[in-house]
Amino acid sequence: MITGKRHEIILSLLKDYGVVNLSEFVKATESSESTIRRDLTCLEEKNLLKRVHGGATLINSKIKELSDIEKVDKNRIEKILIAKYAATLVKDGECIFLDAGTTTLNLIKHIKSKNVIVVTNGLTHINALISEGINAYMLGGKVKESTKAVIGTSAIEQLKDFRFDKCFMGSNGVHLKFGCTTPDPEEAVLKKQVIKLSRESFVVADYSKFGEVSFMKFANLDEVQLVTNYNEENLQEYKDKTIVKVVE
Repeated sequence: MITGKRHEIILSLLKDYGVVNLSEFVKATESSESTIRRDLTCLEEKNLLKRVHGGATLINSKIKELSDIEKVDKNRIEKILIAKYAATLVKDGECIFLDAGTTTLNLIKHIKSKNVIVVTNGLTHINALISEGINAYMLGGKVKESTKAVIGTSAIEQLKDFRFDKCFMGSNGVHLKFGCTTPDPEEAVLKKQVIKLSRESFVVADYSKFGEVSFMKFANLDEVQLVTNYNEENLQEYKDKTIVKVVE
């Protein structure tokens, strides 16, 4: 079994059970104990699990994602301030992509530029865009029940014909070493594709996302610009890697 598949199985077991012993990993992957120990060491170095005596446990559940309802009230004021600032980056006549998420949802009502076209994979974003009279396109595909994000091969295929002036992406983690990450591999693929199709890419992230690492990376720091309210004293190392726009 290839390494990536073993890692996927290991993290899936931890997602289901929280704590898993070595023998269960060995049985599930049909691998040797020495191989599994190396895998656990590798995943621990990536901050995806914590090794314990006889097995491993998750670290703050890097795979589980809060639902859109749970996210709405988390750091609500900070998200609104970040969204207001991000909206000022949108210029007249631009075509932009808005990622699913609560911060990008807040961004919609603050867009004041004229003749803007928005493409989104956020199911909850459509009504807000229509209410604001903004020309909008909705990707079709598989809908995640928890976050109302549209993902999957159908959505990826539709993206190929678009070109964006800017995209605004959410992120579950922003880390100096591991970049921008999300719990969902399918969502990571979509985010990567959007970034490739965008002239400028922005990650909107409040202070709580910095230093965090989730399951799948979708961008290196030098591939995006950061819009955040994180304490400026803690941002110098990030500024060495990319452009950071600090919201006061």
